[in-house]
This record gives sequence, C-alpha cells and structure tokens, in this order.
Amino acid sequence: MVKAKFDRFKRNRKKMAAPISEQVQFAADRMLGRLARWLRVLGQDVIYGRHLSGYGLIRAARAENRLILTRDRGLKQKQPPPFIFIDSNDYREQLRQVIRECGLRAGDALFTRCLECNAVLQPKSKESVESLVPPYVFSTQEMFFWCSQCRRVYWPATHHQKMLEELRIIGVL
Repeated sequence: MVKAKFDRFKRNRKKMAAPISEQVQFAADRMLGRLARWLRVLGQDVIYGRHLSGYGLIRAARAENRLILTRDRGLKQKQPPPFIFIDSNDYREQLRQVIRECGLRAGDALFTRCLECNAVLQPKSKESVESLVPPYVFSTQEMFFWCSQCRRVYWPATHHQKMLEELRIIGVL
C-alpha cells in the first residue's frame, strides 16, 4: 500500500514536470511564505496563509483546482490532489524548482499581483493616490497600481529594480 501511494506521488511529479500552457494556480502551505511572495512577483496566482496546512490545504486546493506546494512530508499520506514536494529550505532553490517542474516563464505578468493578498493589481491614476502615498513618492513617480482587496498602493521604484536583480541572480530572467 505504501508503494502504491509513492508510485502515485511519482506520477503526479512527472505530470507536473511537463510545461503547462495555461496559468497554474497554486496553494502553498504555511511553511512556504517567501516562495509564495516570489511566485506572486512573477504574476502567479498563489493562495497562502496560516490556515493552509494539512487537511485545510487539501480542501482549499481541491475547491479551487490548485496545485499544492508543500514541505510537509506527511501530506502524501492524506490523499491530496496533485502536489509538488519542495525539496529545499532556501527560497531561491524553491523558486527554481517550481519554475522547472511547472514550466513557468517570467514575462508580462511580473508585478501584476498583490504580494500580500494575491489579488490582481489595477492601474490607478496619479491624482487618485496623492493622499495614499508619501509626498516624495507622489512627486517622483508616475505609475501607480492598487489592490482593490487590501487597498495597498504599489509603484515601480528601487524595490522593483532590486527584485528584478534578485530574479536575475536566481536565473529566472
């Protein structure tokens, strides 16, 4: 019986290794917060939170047809939907693994999701964010994006450049 579950796990990993043409939706367990944020930087749809572990993770993934990302070795014994066991503790290696196994590519979707709540960001006019951002940011930036769920405002500045440099170091760009 253990061998049958292991074989099913290996089959799922092989299926996930092929390039995926449509957008993959992920459910990351609570041990993978940093990976979840970096996948969101790439524009990937990733649910993540303290409530997502064990059966809660499995229920959420099944309900929304999501691929589970986990470091929980015991998860495979709970008959989960397709999942990827994340091998490394290092977020850079984790990101490389997910990109490799899912055939993801960085492209036009960079910086299109809220890093906190996963919602798709909306363009916002400069005038509409004047009271929401620091005066220096308002005077030096022209483009703004807004999360309609958590109401965070984003703008491309030095932090974008640092993230892009990190993605180059990781080998994504």
